[in-house]
Amino acid sequence: MKTLLLLYLCAYVTWAQDGLDYDDYDWDARSSANNASATVDARGHRPVIKGRETYNTNKYVPPPISGGGRYRGRPTAAPPGGRQEQVKVEQPEAGGCTHASEEMGVLCPTGCELKTALLKQERNVRSSINQIKPEIDELSRSSNTIFNYIHSMSNSLRERQRVSNENDAVIGRYTDQVEQQHAYIKQTVDTVFPSNIRVLQGVLDKIKQKIQRLEKAIQAQKDKCKDPCITRCPIPVVSGKDCEDIYRRGGVDSQMYLVQPDASVTPYKAYCDQTSHNGGWLLIQNRMDGSVDFGRRWDEYRRGFGNVAFASEKGYCERPGEYWLGNDRISKLTKMGPTEVLIEMQDWTGAKVHAQYSQFTVQSDVSSYVLSVGGYSGNAGNTFLEGALELFGENRTMTIHNGMMFSTFDRDNDNWNPGDPSKQCSREDGGGWWYNRCHSANPNGRYYMGGKYTKQMSKHGTDDGVVWMNWKGSWYSLKAISMKIRPYFQSR
Repeated sequence: MKTLLLLYLCAYVTWAQDGLDYDDYDWDARSSANNASATVDARGHRPVIKGRETYNTNKYVPPPISGGGRYRGRPTAAPPGGRQEQVKVEQPEAGGCTHASEEMGVLCPTGCELKTALLKQERNVRSSINQIKPEIDELSRSSNTIFNYIHSMSNSLRERQRVSNENDAVIGRYTDQVEQQHAYIKQTVDTVFPSNIRVLQGVLDKIKQKIQRLEKAIQAQKDKCKDPCITRCPIPVVSGKDCEDIYRRGGVDSQMYLVQPDASVTPYKAYCDQTSHNGGWLLIQNRMDGSVDFGRRWDEYRRGFGNVAFASEKGYCERPGEYWLGNDRISKLTKMGPTEVLIEMQDWTGAKVHAQYSQFTVQSDVSSYVLSVGGYSGNAGNTFLEGALELFGENRTMTIHNGMMFSTFDRDNDNWNPGDPSKQCSREDGGGWWYNRCHSANPNGRYYMGGKYTKQMSKHGTDDGVVWMNWKGSWYSLKAISMKIRPYFQSR
């Protein structure tokens, strides 16, 4: 009985102290790390182990749309002084506290996302308190029972002492045993129980303090999000089917515009770069400061998310934010006719390079947005068509992105054992992308400050940063990268 009682108390206190440090948002990382295969090499590919895994390339890759362009050469610019000044119409809009707005462009403080994490943490801590309270009550009841037992033993001892005068020889033997039990139990009640109760009380007090801090933080976030966020950017008068159309209509300033590819599509906001490489570029992806989380679900990548643009001193939205335009919109724009893509990137020293493909098509949702590219030029390295140049043979082949379906952590379409949750590129590499097995480019990966990062810094021990392997390798996360598209036409 003595041994079992002590073991129970020790195990209970150990469980209570361990439970105090549990964080719900760390559980995914710990469970994923435990389930990860020990043979995974943390590079831009996954090695083939003969006899256990095989690598199958896509049998058919749909070619990108090519041929005659939607536009002829741009008309000759009007003489100086003949251009009419654009009129800025103030049309402020109100939005809610959400980053994935259907309308795109609603700006919210990034602290709003903390609210979700804090609420999740609060639910977990409350659950831990609800579990520990019955145990403390049970321990209190047990303590009362033992106290009653001590009093009963004390009464029995006094009774035996009265009888001992008549029969000292017989009663003495039993008295010694009772006194030993009495001393042991009294010591346990006077020292062990109060000590354990104090420990448990300390655990409970720490949990209460943690809840109070969470409640205070949540209330602070609620106060900040009480008023709706407002984008004070006038919507330009000029709009069009795409940014090239807007450029030809006189919208030559780089800023946010309304785009409507055809009458069946609701107009939406997008950022137009009207200066780089002769302008006409519609920004479909942008990373520059890590302010937007790109580890999103399939539906969010389908609709689009992030902040299209920010206001500047000039009074309009000329600074692009971090955002993904949306796979449905990208597919619609690229399937209207021949399309080219410009990928510009910058490292943490300020050096810049680019990759340009004269043919760029994203298929529809039915085919999981298969990527088709062709006609590379630039100085960043042809990762889409050639894969990682630092690899050779089949290892390089499995890093080619052309012909791949789009993958997110909740919809696995990559070539790394599809359907196996322990071998999933998007979950390990931080974002949605046209993963093969796995990548030579990872523009939607996790954002690391400073450039170089290590296996120990990454969540799963893989090269999950904003990577373009043919320029900076696997373990260098770029400071900025953007993807822009425009209709392709020969004469420029």
